[in-house]
Amino acid sequence: MILYRTPNLGAVMNNILINRENYLEELNRLGKKSAPQLIALYGRRRVGKTCIVRHCFQKPNIRYMEVTGLKDGRMRQQLALFAQALGTVFFGGAPIAVPKDWFSAFELLTAQLVKSNPSELTVLFLDELPWLTTKRSKLLSALDHFWNTRWSRLNNFLVILCGSAASWMLDKVINAKGGLHNRLTKIINLKPFNLRETKQFLQAKKMRVNDKHILDLYMIMGGIPYYLEQLKPNKSVAENINELCFSQDGLLRTEFPRLFHSLFSLSETNMRIVKIIAAHRYGISRQQIIHKTKMTSGSNLNNRLYELTAAGFIQGYTPYGYSKKEMYYRVLDEYTLFYLRWIEPHLHSGHPFSENHWQIEMKTPAWQSWAGYTYEGICMKHGEQILKALKLDRIGCRMSSWRNVAAAKSTSSGAQIDLLFDRNDDAITLCEIKYSEKPYVLDKATAKSLLQKRELFIEITKTKKQIFTALITTSGLKPGLWNDEVIDSIVDLGALFT
Repeated sequence: MILYRTPNLGAVMNNILINRENYLEELNRLGKKSAPQLIALYGRRRVGKTCIVRHCFQKPNIRYMEVTGLKDGRMRQQLALFAQALGTVFFGGAPIAVPKDWFSAFELLTAQLVKSNPSELTVLFLDELPWLTTKRSKLLSALDHFWNTRWSRLNNFLVILCGSAASWMLDKVINAKGGLHNRLTKIINLKPFNLRETKQFLQAKKMRVNDKHILDLYMIMGGIPYYLEQLKPNKSVAENINELCFSQDGLLRTEFPRLFHSLFSLSETNMRIVKIIAAHRYGISRQQIIHKTKMTSGSNLNNRLYELTAAGFIQGYTPYGYSKKEMYYRVLDEYTLFYLRWIEPHLHSGHPFSENHWQIEMKTPAWQSWAGYTYEGICMKHGEQILKALKLDRIGCRMSSWRNVAAAKSTSSGAQIDLLFDRNDDAITLCEIKYSEKPYVLDKATAKSLLQKRELFIEITKTKKQIFTALITTSGLKPGLWNDEVIDSIVDLGALFT
């Protein structure tokens, strides 16, 4: 189930929950245990972390204390927020003196915890923990000390450590080698919706959309609940996109830089890296990133790529047949791709958007070409659904892609296979992904190109496995002379929603 998150402090909207059942059940189960719980919760911004915690624990029978970190705030400001929450929860709203440090703050809290009713659950929710943990604040040391010496003995106490900066959460909390190591009782990574979940969300909003409409929306904002919540049921897809992305006050018009500045201390560097990767349709090698950024291949670049990967903006992969050291990267986040291609260039041009800007752009060949590339990435995210459609889910497969870069003086133009499944039954299924408004037409030239690509794959990889070709389309395949000779199986858009 998901809970709608609204601009006013993430309050639950209309008490509607969709597609977050597993997360809610797990949190509720942990809350009912008669044992102390230390939970780490992380996920991309706007995905609904705060809302799901509030829905589970902000209840009359639970003593619920929420402290949200202040972006770029000083330690005293963060401690003041803690004191305010402590006073609200334990002292009827009476003002509390701001503690001098986090050890003093947690000592004040512990004094109240030991006096509380053992049958009444107390929840401490430290939201945006990376913001709370200012330099030299020793907040994590204090957490470590109090959990290990005091809080882990309180059977009615549950602590949730939450953050949107995934790499920070992974390094400082989840994989930390200090006192919190192996102390966590649960790790939850709250992820965006897939296509099926997005469809259910939009249906609950009474949006009158079909699978193709949902795909087009997904290619622009991904499965981010907060973005999807902004859609208006009484407007068309194009009208909604025009309003959200291109109007003067549109949320997604300026979301990209805000998002990066909120997540990364080196936001400008990370934006520059993402822009370089996004400019390469089929991914870019690590060496190419080094060359284009002029960064060294050491820890600085490694940290930037790690941050972007953990946050879900990019994906590292090794093409089929390549060495594990030959890492490539591609942009994974749909909104990022859309912003960099369709919004940012116009913002820099100085020309205002027309009132029907998107209604015009969505009919251009440029959109069709770009949508084809984006659809490939969405298919890779829905590999499990494609496997089931191909009836390969019980065979066992390794999902990958393949590329052949032609030598400088070669007459060959190289080749790219969007998606392939290396199967455990001594076969490989090569997937050709096509985005089109109408049933796809496999003409003679395209058929010949696919056959040549298949032969080149066999020649370069020297595989002895059987090779099959699957076509993944948005609108099916139109009957034709070349279909049976080239295509062994077809997967339509509906399969991605299963």
